[in-house]
Amino acid sequence: MNIIDKITKEQLNPNVPEFRVGDTVRVDVKIIEGKRERIQAFEGTVIARRGSGVSETFTVRKESYGVGVERIFPVHSPKIAGITVVKKGKVRRAKLTFLKDVKGQYRIKERASK
Repeated sequence: MNIIDKITKEQLNPNVPEFRVGDTVRVDVKIIEGKRERIQAFEGTVIARRGSGVSETFTVRKESYGVGVERIFPVHSPKIAGITVVKKGKVRRAKLTFLKDVKGQYRIKERASK
């Protein structure tokens, strides 16, 4: 194993739950304000996942007061305090970018959990 593989293996977060595109997740993000640190939750639907290893990211979209809000999170970032899967979604696409154009509600079917 070369040096780069060792360094990237150390950077991986072992506490990442298994989630897919279409799942509703709650991402707890550490926010530093001055000398204080707090955790803020961002809950929404995973619309994309890309990359692998340390550079893997996922995009979460939610509707806030009628405005669509998207955030891109690195999966293995130390700024993420935790990821919780709220609901498992059943979708047939790798990216749900069409949700940006959908007006009103859009229901994603629920996947049966094992």
